[in-house]
Amino acid sequence: MLPLHGIGGRGDLPVPMWLAIYSAGAAVAVSFFALAAFWSRPRFERIAGRPLRVLTSVVDSRVTRVLLKLAGVAALALLLGAAWLGDTEPSLNPAPTWLYVWIWVGIIPLSLLCGPIWRLANPLRTIAGLVRRTSYRQLSDRIAYWPAVAGLGGFLWLELVYQNGSEPRVVAVAVSIYAFVNVALGIVYGPAWFAIGDSFEVYAEVLARLSPIGRGADGELVLRNPLAGLATMPQRPGLVGLLCLLLGSTAFDGISRWSVWASWAGELSRSQHLVVYTLGLLVAVAVVTGLFLLAARTTGAAQIRPGGIGVAGLPGAFVHSLVPIAVGYAVAHYFSFAMFQGQEGWLLATDPFARGWDLLGTSGMRIDYAFLGTGVIAGVQIGAIVLGHVLGVVSAHDRAADLFRRRQLRRAQYPMLAAMVAFTAGGIALVTAS
Repeated sequence: MLPLHGIGGRGDLPVPMWLAIYSAGAAVAVSFFALAAFWSRPRFERIAGRPLRVLTSVVDSRVTRVLLKLAGVAALALLLGAAWLGDTEPSLNPAPTWLYVWIWVGIIPLSLLCGPIWRLANPLRTIAGLVRRTSYRQLSDRIAYWPAVAGLGGFLWLELVYQNGSEPRVVAVAVSIYAFVNVALGIVYGPAWFAIGDSFEVYAEVLARLSPIGRGADGELVLRNPLAGLATMPQRPGLVGLLCLLLGSTAFDGISRWSVWASWAGELSRSQHLVVYTLGLLVAVAVVTGLFLLAARTTGAAQIRPGGIGVAGLPGAFVHSLVPIAVGYAVAHYFSFAMFQGQEGWLLATDPFARGWDLLGTSGMRIDYAFLGTGVIAGVQIGAIVLGHVLGVVSAHDRAADLFRRRQLRRAQYPMLAAMVAFTAGGIALVTAS
C-alpha cells in the first residue's frame, strides 16, 4: 500500500527535540517583539506591485491559454486512464502517486512560484466551459467557500482515514465522482462555481496569495511583496474553516504516525479504524479551529480603531496569517514524502496502463533514498515551520497595526502570539516525534 502519510519519521534530528522547540518558539517570540517595537503602521495593504507587461502578454495570449488547458485535460485523462485501466496494485500503478504527491503536494510549489496558474489549467473548468450557455444560475453569497471546504474534507478523509485510499480503483472512483460533480455544477453555475466550489482550485488560489507574482487591480500580472498579496486576500466566509482544516489534518496525520498511536491503532478492526480515525481527524481540526478563534477574538479585548470591524470579524481579519503557517506545516510534513515517493510517479509512468511498456526507459529502476540525508530533511522541516510562523506573525502584526490604536498594539497581539508559539511547538513536536 502506498504510504500516504509520508515516508519515515524525523526522530533522528541533528539537535535534541527540546532544543528545536525552544529555539523555534523563541524565534517567533523575538520576531513579535521586534515588530512591536519598530512597526507601528500597516505597510502591506497599500503596496502596489511592479507591472510585468511582457509576462502578462505571454500568459494571457490565446496560445498559452490553449496549451495550459490542453495540458490540464491531458493530465486528468492520463490520471483517470491509469487509475481505471492500470495495475490494481498501488506500488505498480502511478495514479495514486500522481494524485497524492504530484497534484496535492505539487500544488504548493506551483502556486507559490507561478501564482494563480492553476485556474488557467484546471481541466474541470475547461470541460465545463465546453458547454456554452447564455445564462447561468446565481450562487448565493452565503455559500462562500463552504463547498470547497466540504470537498477538501472528503479528500483529506480519503487520504488520512480510509485504509484503501491508495488503491488505484478507489482513486479512480474518487476522482471520477469529484470531476463529475464539479463539471456538472460548473455547467449550471458557470465559471463562478470553480472559484468557490472546486477544492483544488480554491486551495491553489489561497496559496497563490503568497506568491511574488499576482494580479493587480487592472488584471495585469505584477511582481509584488508576497505578504502584500496575502494582506489583500478577500475575507470570505469559509476561509477560516478551510485553513483550520488544513492545519488540523496535518496535525492529525503527525499524531497518527506516533509509535504509541500506531501500536494502539494496529489492534483495531477495520470498522473501528474508520470510526477512531474519523473522530481523531475531527478532534484535531476542532482543536486548531478553537485555538485560533479564541486567540483572534481575545485579541478584540484591546480597543479597535473607530469605524473598525467588530470582535466577531477578527478571525476573518487575521485568517490570512494562517496561510504561511499552513504552507510551513505542509512543507515540513510532505517534504521527504515528495522527494522520495515523487520519484515513483516518474518510474511507474513508463508503463501507466500495465501493458508491459517501457516508454521512459525506467523499467526496473528503484527510488533513490540516498540523495537526501536525514539532517537535510530535518533542517528543511524545522526551517519551514519556523519561517511559516514568523511570516504569520509579520502578517498578523501588519493587520493589527491597521486595526488597533498604537498604544494598545502590542497588548492586543498577545493572544495571537501565544497561539503562534503553540502552533510552532506543536508542529515541531509532530514532525520530530513521529
